[in-house]
Amino acid sequence: MEAGPADPEREPLEAACDPAGNGEPGPAGEPASCRARAVLQRVGDKWSMYVIDLLGRGTLRFTELHRGVDGITARMLTVTLRGLERDGIVTRTIHPVIPPRVEYALTPMGRTLLDTIGELVTWADSHLEEIEAARAAYDARHPAE
Repeated sequence: MEAGPADPEREPLEAACDPAGNGEPGPAGEPASCRARAVLQRVGDKWSMYVIDLLGRGTLRFTELHRGVDGITARMLTVTLRGLERDGIVTRTIHPVIPPRVEYALTPMGRTLLDTIGELVTWADSHLEEIEAARAAYDARHPAE
């Protein structure tokens, strides 16, 4: 068997679900929790949350998403969109025009995440000052070595 390049979208998820570290499934009771962990890792990823939140406002093209997610690289946005599409959260529509127009939208299942993600964003916004104060206090107690 030849070893090809690692798939960056799958490798961390599979490794996390493989307690022996050998690519084999874990005990009989583990696959469901591993699959759930993989899904939570995908939707809980910071880039995925921003993309889902933006797409909650409507269908967008790649460049609109790229402009709307501060700090994301084009490559990371591509990886994020592919993962969300693979999980059935986002649809990708290619319109047969020249140049091709590609649009992304949330699926009905993806739309069910909007309330949860909205609550997390609201929580983060309302606790920013407390979090910054806690970080400053922690950093004062644990100076970098």
